[in-house]
Amino acid sequence: MKTIGLIGGMSWESTAVYYRRINESVRALRGGLHSAEIALRSLDFNRVVELQKAGRWEDAGTLLGEAGAGLARGGAACVLICTNTMHLVSEPVARLSGVPLIDIIDETAAALKADGRRNPLLLATRYTMEHGFYAERMARHGISVTVPECDARGIVHDIIFDELCQGLVEDGSRRRYLDIIEQSRARGVDSVILGCTEISLLVDPNSLPLPGYDSTAIHADAAVRFALAEELERAA
Repeated sequence: MKTIGLIGGMSWESTAVYYRRINESVRALRGGLHSAEIALRSLDFNRVVELQKAGRWEDAGTLLGEAGAGLARGGAACVLICTNTMHLVSEPVARLSGVPLIDIIDETAAALKADGRRNPLLLATRYTMEHGFYAERMARHGISVTVPECDARGIVHDIIFDELCQGLVEDGSRRRYLDIIEQSRARGVDSVILGCTEISLLVDPNSLPLPGYDSTAIHADAAVRFALAEELERAA
């Protein structure tokens, strides 16, 4: 088994989901008392948020890249950025880490394409919905991303930072997300991307009015496939 490197803490609420999902998947595949070999560098999210707000993406890339390099020195065979938004700086992180970076956007696109989805609604932070990097990357895979209207984007973003990243899961916020999805159906979307790693704490992707794709689960499962690639190939 290869060691999985996690750049986490953004927020730690979702990083905990990664840790559980990866270990549950390894146990399901290998049985018994098996668990994943994981190296985790958990950053201070407040520091990252300050860089986001200031638009200091180059500095953010260096911060995460140095974390990835540390994981690689510690034996990680790959790295994951455990957040969608910070994939804005995935290129410098991959370069500085020096090991394969398993990309959440590419993996989510692959899951959509496998199911024939081409026009998903993206629910994420404002940075992810509005910056352009996410839509551009999805377009390379032939997928056209739709985002909520302006006011709804603000609602989605605020619930992520003011509630989910702080461990608050509110029924009223769940209803607001579901309302936003319903409103977007008229715009021709065929699916929903939970494009922030905390959103799965609020809504179940399998209980939405449209097919849902949980980017956190997709990303974690890709890491397990990487770590167990040789075993899975022998078993095929």
